[in-house]
Amino acid sequence: MIVRTLVADDEPLARRRLARLLEREPGAELVASCGSGPEAVEAVQRLTPDLLFLDVQMPGLDGFGVLEALGDDAPPAVIFVTAFDAYAIQAFEASALDYLLKPFDADRLHRAFQRAETRLRHKDTEGTPAQLTQLIEGLNRQRSSAERLAIRADGRVYFVRVPEIDWIETASNYVRLHVGKAEHLMRESLANLEARLDPARFLRIHRTTIVNVERLRELQPWFSGEFVAILQDGTRLKVSRGYRDRVAKWLGG
Repeated sequence: MIVRTLVADDEPLARRRLARLLEREPGAELVASCGSGPEAVEAVQRLTPDLLFLDVQMPGLDGFGVLEALGDDAPPAVIFVTAFDAYAIQAFEASALDYLLKPFDADRLHRAFQRAETRLRHKDTEGTPAQLTQLIEGLNRQRSSAERLAIRADGRVYFVRVPEIDWIETASNYVRLHVGKAEHLMRESLANLEARLDPARFLRIHRTTIVNVERLRELQPWFSGEFVAILQDGTRLKVSRGYRDRVAKWLGG
């Protein structure tokens, strides 16, 4: 069986070493070697590999961000390459096909590849997407707030820097990100997105609205105990009574 394999690691030496080790595996066909998260997303969607060796710690878009961006397009077998501590490794063991703890040797790579090859040969990938989703959700709660969000549209994936977002609103089963004059739809609930944002930067002011506090120009009293938040560009957003306490706490009141 030939296993079409893709490697994603931002460290050139580590990437080349992993590629050389894979050359020793008779069943491995290296289809791409990527040096960044966005590059890996594009390559996976274009080449549809069977197996992905994915570095966890990459700047800009880390391994978990790559899987989030790929969604259902993620390969059937994913092996993490990580320098995480033992607690995180236990999570990988429970939820992913395998992991390689840096630095690893040729024997360890061989065992990981054989495990992937066996699973692929027997089509034993049922439940893998759900396991990866569980892993992502669990570790999202542990890692720092998101700095970039992956947007899927028209068969492409592109990325929005979180600090550049002015405000966010619900839009049916999506959220709409307002970034300057641009708008982006993201299939996510407002509550889930709020949990991923830095609470020191983003404030929920309504059940349908989150605002970047750095874009706030003023708050004006409105009817029935409500307020209107006015952004630097003149956008007016309602602050509902139900979220008044959050706003008061942010103001230090």
